Parts: sequence; structure tokens; C-alpha cells
Amino acid sequence: MTQARPDIDPELRALLADMALPSELNPEVLAQLRGLPSTPVDALLEGRTVERREVTVLSGDGTRIPLSVFSPAGAVRPTKSPCVYWMHGGGMVMGDRFSQIDIPLEWLDEFGAVVISVDYRLAPEATGTTLVDDCYQGLLWIVEHAEDLGVDPTRVVIAGASAGGGLAAGVALMARDLGTPPIAAQMLICPMLDHRNITTSSRQYSGGPGVWTREMNEFGWRSVLGGLADDDVPAYLSPALADDLSRLPTTYIDAGSAEVFRDEDVDYATRIWEAGGQAELHVWAGGFHGFDALYPQVRVSEAARRTRKDWLARVLTGRG
Repeated sequence: MTQARPDIDPELRALLADMALPSELNPEVLAQLRGLPSTPVDALLEGRTVERREVTVLSGDGTRIPLSVFSPAGAVRPTKSPCVYWMHGGGMVMGDRFSQIDIPLEWLDEFGAVVISVDYRLAPEATGTTLVDDCYQGLLWIVEHAEDLGVDPTRVVIAGASAGGGLAAGVALMARDLGTPPIAAQMLICPMLDHRNITTSSRQYSGGPGVWTREMNEFGWRSVLGGLADDDVPAYLSPALADDLSRLPTTYIDAGSAEVFRDEDVDYATRIWEAGGQAELHVWAGGFHGFDALYPQVRVSEAARRTRKDWLARVLTGRG
């Protein structure tokens, strides 16, 4: 018997009806998905006054990790810009630094932010904390080169969607514990936070096709854990395991009511509050996983994007 679950927003449901949805991931399906064309970033930059450059940073094991830097150009650029450090989604196993890049590029337009996106290594080729370590090295590079980038080091926001949201949460924990200069805020969009995959919402979105199902989530986590036993999984990789969520930067978390990650995301916000921290939480009624990235034109997606932008305005500029 199928478990009762929140329905998908009617506008979104109509659009999903034309989409062929898988119910699980396996190596063959992953290879097909990785073979699809990447985000056409040049098309997204058309009409924007943006300077783009590509750099690499060295990971802890000497691997070169690509970063793309998008800066407001010319007269539109403030003397010291805020910075958004972006970690893409893709279940830890797919995507690249241009995935969902339209989301932070809106913040470049709105706030004159420098947007920096990291091409962290993917599972199953990379496992354990390699992915979050790659992202952390990118943060260190930003802090070290803040003056050259024209970035205000007191206004660096880390942000990510799905797997990227989980990696951003891991980077925030790592930065706190290792004494990196403080992060201004973290924005976690439908973040992938808990490898245990045991919440009510995880079970609700199981056993059938979807944008991201419990079975697909199990594949993503199994790929990145690389055989680690539960007791050996580090909280930097699966942030829901962290015993202490105090002293984190102010946090924005959102999710859809009709997705696997809903309950682990709500729990993470709750535990930040329990630790005395500040978090803003939104659960969008009828939203499935990644709804606003796939269909930004529908009303609930517009509301989600507008609300994030308003929150960033308060964090970065002090205006409402």
C-alpha cells in the first residue's frame, strides 16, 4: 500500500506530466545522465554586464579543482562586492559548476555579488570527505584572494542546492571547527543532509518515479560513502550527524513539502535554533525536489526565489 503523502502543486504537476521520470539510479543511468549537455552558461551570460574568468585551486591531495568567477563589470560593480560561493547539485554523482548557476547569477544582478562556483569531484570516483574538502579549499582561496577579487571578506555567503546544499552545510561546519574567517551566511536550498535516509518524507517518496526518490538518494549516498560503516561517516559529509550546531552563520533553509529531503531539512533548522543559532526555514507547499530550478516560471517557484532574494537583501545590505 502506498504511503499517504503531500500532493504536488497543480501547476508543477501539469508540467511534470510531460517529463519522463526515473525511479532509481544505477551506473548505467548515471552514465546516460552524465552524457547529457551541460548548462549553456554562455547563453545565461548574454545581456549581463559580467566578467568571467576560470581559475584552479589545489586540493589537499594536489588535484586541481576548477572555479568559475563571475564578477559584475565596469560601473555596475561596487568597490567591495559581496560574494556568493556556489556548490552545485546532482546527488553527489553528477552536475558541474554551471549546474543551477542561474540561481546565484540572479544575485549578481540584484546585489552586485561576485559569484564563484566550484567543480568539486564527484562520486563514485571520489568518496568520503573528498567532495567537501574540495569545496573547503575553494573557500580558503576566496578568503586569501578577497582583495584581488574585489570581495568584502565580511560578506561571503556560501550557498548550494541539493547535494550542493549539503556540501555547503559541511563547509560551514568545517570552517567553524578549523577557524576559517567567518562566513556571513549559508543558504541551503533543499539540502542533502542525512545519509541515513530514514525520515517520513524519505519513505513517502519511495517506490515510484520522481525527480529525486528515496532509491535515487540511496544510490547517491552509497556512491559517496564508498563502503564506510555508519559509525565512521563524518558529519562534514553528512551534516545531520553533527552533535553541535552552535556558532554557525545565519542560515536559510528551504525545501518542498513533496520531497525526500523535507524532514531532514526541517530537523536541521530546528537543531540550529536549539543550539541558539539563527535560521530561517521555508517549506513550499506542493514543491517537489528542485522544483524552482526546473520550472522557475510557476507561482510557487517565483515565490521561493523572491523569498531567498529578500533574505539575502537583509543579510548583505540591511534592507528589507
